[in-house]
Amino acid sequence: MKLYVLQHVHEMSGEVEDTKLIGVYSSIEQATTAQNYLKSKPGFLNNQDGFFIDEYELNKTFWVDGFCTE
Repeated sequence: MKLYVLQHVHEMSGEVEDTKLIGVYSSIEQATTAQNYLKSKPGFLNNQDGFFIDEYELNKTFWVDGFCTE
């Protein structure tokens, strides 16, 4: 089963980003509908390039390599 995650990212100051998880949807159409609805809302209206929809497969691990803290 595939899921569609709608997020919005915008730069707050310098290198600081604010990421909002808006919702998880069962179809790309539902995620797009939510995105289109939010485009006219305060904050989103002036930062429409910040929307991202990512497709994920249920019950699958996506981050498997660890990360560097330096």
